[in-house]
Amino acid sequence: MEQFNAVLAAIGSVLWHPYVLYVLLITGVVLTIVSGFSQYRALTHGTKVLRGAYDDPNDPGAINHFQALSAALSATVGLGNIGGVALAIALGGPGAVFWMWVVGFFGMSIKFTEVTLSMLYRNTDDPENPHGGPMWVVDKGLPRLKPQLAGLARFLGIIFCITLLTSTVTGGNMFQAWNVAGLTQQYFGVPGVATGIILAIIVAMVIIGGIKRIGAVAGRLVPIMVGLYLAAGTYVLIVNAGQIPAIFALIFKSAVSTTEAAGAFLGGTAGYAFALGMKRALFSNEAGQGSSPIAHSAAKTDEPVREGLVAGLEPFIDTLVVCTFTALIILVTGVWNRGAEGQFSAPPAVIPVEAGQWSIEEVPLPARQAGIWNEGENIFMLVEGDANDKAGNNLHRINGTVAIDHTGALVAQWGELSSASRPRLYENGVYADYVGAPLTARAFDTVVPGLGKWLVSIAAWLFAISTMISWSYYGEQGIVYLFGERAVLSYKVIYCILIVVATLGFVTTSEELDNLSSLGTGVMLFVNVPIIWIFGYQAMRVYRNYIHRLKTGQLGPEHELPSFEDVMSGRDVRK
Repeated sequence: MEQFNAVLAAIGSVLWHPYVLYVLLITGVVLTIVSGFSQYRALTHGTKVLRGAYDDPNDPGAINHFQALSAALSATVGLGNIGGVALAIALGGPGAVFWMWVVGFFGMSIKFTEVTLSMLYRNTDDPENPHGGPMWVVDKGLPRLKPQLAGLARFLGIIFCITLLTSTVTGGNMFQAWNVAGLTQQYFGVPGVATGIILAIIVAMVIIGGIKRIGAVAGRLVPIMVGLYLAAGTYVLIVNAGQIPAIFALIFKSAVSTTEAAGAFLGGTAGYAFALGMKRALFSNEAGQGSSPIAHSAAKTDEPVREGLVAGLEPFIDTLVVCTFTALIILVTGVWNRGAEGQFSAPPAVIPVEAGQWSIEEVPLPARQAGIWNEGENIFMLVEGDANDKAGNNLHRINGTVAIDHTGALVAQWGELSSASRPRLYENGVYADYVGAPLTARAFDTVVPGLGKWLVSIAAWLFAISTMISWSYYGEQGIVYLFGERAVLSYKVIYCILIVVATLGFVTTSEELDNLSSLGTGVMLFVNVPIIWIFGYQAMRVYRNYIHRLKTGQLGPEHELPSFEDVMSGRDVRK
């Protein structure tokens, strides 16, 4: 597994090179300026469209605007908002939050553009079951620019679908199942594979019904799960209201300078915070990936810009609202730089394993300050070794697992650390390793003991299920493009099997989790961002035309607003 993780890390260093992030940020800035800050139109006109003011059952499509947004949000508002944000702060510090905000704001213009393009080029041969996404944009758009490029267009469409399926398997599926299984096992002792089987059955029951059932489920599930999570988060922030101004100051300061090590936090440079904040926000809101346009392409509308503006609301809701709540909860409660949960009275020795590899001797664990150590629990200690460019110091973790030796005593089975020089213990503390969602749960528990256990567990299940059902549709559309409708059933079976595979214990640490989930996100960006640059001017052209017609009164609702119930259920567009 260590070799596999090393390969993922090597690939990730290329996919997530700082220059890639700069290109994506520049893309968002350029689209924001050229569109005259389409973010404003998304927040104003987009909300009216979402409310059902322009829903028309006679337009081509399968679901209404609200259901399309809910389906897309159910893919983005997921464990990236709970586990991904926690991961970014645990590794990169508070500065990562600032860069999440940046991605969220400029991501609104990116999302608007890519969805508008997909609506322009979607396949409506079957008006009740349209197909769309970047693969159709390049497949149909490139030959229109130059007919002799038809072969290249098909090739690029295939490449995008391959990257789409890679992201579907990793971030959209296995990341979700892994997090839920770990959280459920930690709090309730349920074996991970049992969680995987239950998740697979639930997801299968939804995705068999196609996009109409996914839209119907998402339309009801997303408002409930987001509302529940934000209500609990608001309570935590009210309890810690006095700390919020200082936390915001820390976020801004850490975004441009190195954050010093404290407690469980190793320290983080501004560059590392930038990379993690951008990466985790992109994983969460999917701006630039080209995934959300697939869900929005199923919307009933004859105005591409209209759905594009609705889509612009996604990064706002996902990153600027939900992710911010998670980040503030983790920061104000102090769990990101928490203290050690056990202290050795006599420090264990750092021992050589082989040339350049070091570990810690196996000795009985010290008593835990609150509660007891559990067999199989992940822990770590801090050591000083070679320079750590990410932390801006020479601190490193040596990860371990709680085990029981032949005498019945609790001991730590420590992993290894590569270091040219002999490391030495930084301190005698033993830390529990709360990876991803468990760190957010720990934050809730510090305010109301047991709140994290139930709230985050429920939210994690809901978020994971909603994400997996939407990503299954994304992958399905990639399969349709590659192989046609005949391959869909086999794909759905494999997709559900992979949910179980993800819970079998192949991924165990923060770094492995980060590397795995980042793989799919990165490869999609490499294909989709060039598509946005090549065809983006077309989205801007139709956008300006639409806004002109809107300002001159040529566009307007032709019916009274439907009830919220009709919008959520999709009854307002049923013939």
